[in-house]
Amino acid sequence: MKADAPRATHGGVLVSDFDGTMTRHDFYKLVLESLLPPGTPDHWTEYRTGEITHFECLRRYFASIRASEAEVTAVVDRMELDPRLPAAIAELGRAGWSVVVTSAGCEWYIRRLLGAAGVEIEVHSNPGRFEAGKGLLLEMPTGSQFLSPTLGIDKARVVRSHLDAGRTVAFAGDGFPDAESARLVPADWRFAKGDLADVLEREGLDFQPFDAWSDITNVLLERKS
Repeated sequence: MKADAPRATHGGVLVSDFDGTMTRHDFYKLVLESLLPPGTPDHWTEYRTGEITHFECLRRYFASIRASEAEVTAVVDRMELDPRLPAAIAELGRAGWSVVVTSAGCEWYIRRLLGAAGVEIEVHSNPGRFEAGKGLLLEMPTGSQFLSPTLGIDKARVVRSHLDAGRTVAFAGDGFPDAESARLVPADWRFAKGDLADVLEREGLDFQPFDAWSDITNVLLERKS
């Protein structure tokens, strides 16, 4: 049975990253550890030094995978989706909050994990497909209103769209690409860990720390939007 989240009644929206935020581990890090052939270039350093975009970094890594689909889906399972996520989304829905996923990763594995958990929520991510011998083929979301030339999905534009509609917006993330989105929301609605937390600390911006994604639920439910 699908655990559909009711629509927000008061306009509260939690915009959330996926890899490392809703899950314990990032897919691309597991790919680096388990699925790449020897001699694969260090595309992450190329990204961090500005030689290539974040999207191109992931595209190159994912296209280098030379494992079977079964082996790749086993790695997807190792991302460890928060086991309380379905219940947390349902609790938020009953309180009038909707949840929107924004990810610079790939919709292919996001839908697999959410579907296996019986969760149906709005997802904005990069499309892709797995082909044996060619890897996971990441594609630009050319039809999306939130298209970003560097990330695929412009998370900050997703946040702005809800702010412009007059909704209360919270944001949760863990990576460098999440910083712009996090800056757009007030500190009380800004949830961060990992690299995102480091960026915000360096900038002197307050945020709400979290470990598991479901921890955010209690904070949101304690506050009135």
